[in-house]
Amino acid sequence: MCGIAGIITKNARNYQSEIQKMTDAMEYRGPDAADHEFFENAALGHRRLSIIDLSENGKQPMFSSTKKECIVLNGEIYGYQDIKNQYSGYPFRGGSDTEVILAMYQKKQKDLIHDLPGMFAFALWDEEKQELFCARDRFGEKPFYYAIGKNGEFIFASEIKAILASGLINVQVNHEALAHYLQYGYVSTYQSIYNNIHTLPPAHSLVLKDRKVSVSRYYSLPIKDKSINLSDAKEEFIYLLKNAVKKQLIADVEVGSFLSGGLDSSSIVALVSEFSPQQTTISFGYDHEDSELKFAKEIAQKYSTDHIEIHEKKKDLATSLLQVTPFLDEPFADRSFIPHYEICKAARKNLTVVLSGDVGDELFGGYNFYRTENQLRKHFSYKNIVAQFGLKLYQNIKQTSYISQKNMAHPNILDFHQNSVRNTFSKEERSLLGFNESFQQPYSFTPDSDSLNDIMRVDLEKYVPGNMMVKSDRMAMANSLEVRTPFLDLDFAEFCIQLPEQLKLDNENDKIILRESMNSYWTESIRNRKKQGFGMSVESWFEEENLINLSNDLLKNSNHKVFDFIDFTATQKFLNKDQKHWNLLQLALWAHNNQSFL
Repeated sequence: MCGIAGIITKNARNYQSEIQKMTDAMEYRGPDAADHEFFENAALGHRRLSIIDLSENGKQPMFSSTKKECIVLNGEIYGYQDIKNQYSGYPFRGGSDTEVILAMYQKKQKDLIHDLPGMFAFALWDEEKQELFCARDRFGEKPFYYAIGKNGEFIFASEIKAILASGLINVQVNHEALAHYLQYGYVSTYQSIYNNIHTLPPAHSLVLKDRKVSVSRYYSLPIKDKSINLSDAKEEFIYLLKNAVKKQLIADVEVGSFLSGGLDSSSIVALVSEFSPQQTTISFGYDHEDSELKFAKEIAQKYSTDHIEIHEKKKDLATSLLQVTPFLDEPFADRSFIPHYEICKAARKNLTVVLSGDVGDELFGGYNFYRTENQLRKHFSYKNIVAQFGLKLYQNIKQTSYISQKNMAHPNILDFHQNSVRNTFSKEERSLLGFNESFQQPYSFTPDSDSLNDIMRVDLEKYVPGNMMVKSDRMAMANSLEVRTPFLDLDFAEFCIQLPEQLKLDNENDKIILRESMNSYWTESIRNRKKQGFGMSVESWFEEENLINLSNDLLKNSNHKVFDFIDFTATQKFLNKDQKHWNLLQLALWAHNNQSFL
């Protein structure tokens, strides 16, 4: 895991100061080394976190055997040893996964991307062609941003702050991105918070040639569901997941595991034990009665792990926010980023690489709202104009059920999912705050508005890269820690995406395929667990006096920078120590942290 940066422009050797500032801005992403390479028209920079091939042979920017190509990579290419064996004619100098991409490029050119597994964002400069080829992994695990500078420079980096540090652009705030943030609590993976800093979307590649930028999709989610019975599905599920875990354990440093005590992380830890007799597990919990620590300890004891518990007592949240939010670069309202930062910080004391159980809910149907959506479409009122007319008359006399109300409010379950689930500010509330813009990202498929599997596909292309992977990458990298996600192994993820809905959930049960496949690996109390959040309630956080003081300093001062973008008077109506208040506070913190650029 690393930080990458580059400037493509004429006389690139004159940009040594700028590229140095860019890599310095991301030092925490790669504290082990910093290097730069310069061509006449390209400057490449890299911050290294040493994980595979710790020798000088693994350093970046890395040249190909012909010296005609040079690459910077952030990420890991899982199963790279098997790929390497397919290129026996290439004169490899070391054992790094980065060099495998250079070998692939010499044989396949840009078509290599179709055969490249793993989590990655890379940029490869072809000196002979005077061309830059960049790509981002299929699920958006690793970030990639780019911009056009004041003098036409093409600038790219792993983080927005590195582009800002170059001093080569004056930013313009993106009001569509702000509106998306107010609705969902994060900026879309297809946009950045600035109009003139762009994100390369997941599953896309970019080519820069003759100062022209071309972006194209190289991968789409599989759209056809499998026809498979439970017995066969269980067998293939375990085989593919074991293979995913095995591949992601490859490193020249110890690989540990996050362990929440939930079904997903417990499954990862259980399978790691089959390949590694001794593993380190890390759990985080607040000291309150609903803490998950007791469940995590059960699994740690079952598999005799070297278990580390982080007991996080309620502390000065305002100080934590001021310390952690600068790593985000954009407004971000997922409250679990604070505990995630803390567990990554604790993990880094003992480890450099950790496996995570993220994305199980999206692949196996784990969220409660998926079951709600299943109930919505099976209710007699779903898409039934006559029934809905009768219910509207009936509700004047007696209150109707939640399911009936939502079916009257939304034309289908996809609309319910997009405009009710995980929504914070409604369209009317966003308008009060000064935003009438809206942004709907494209998808690699056309969602069926009645399909639960397609709703999960939407989450894989929208929520996972826009929220979950942002949190995972930024909080881990802030602590110079690499986090790997076995559930996003391409073969395993594609298998799960295509499983029929009845193997994922019904009205009473969630994660059916996971429970049926992995229940023998868990303890009895884990088998019976329901999903639990990561962290305390937002209302309890607002009981802290220092947090209220921070909120008042930022949100009750009409001269604060945030009110260049949102309406001050309308904002005051939403400061009610709830989720809306929290989201506005995170927006104000973003403006506070970046006021020198705004």
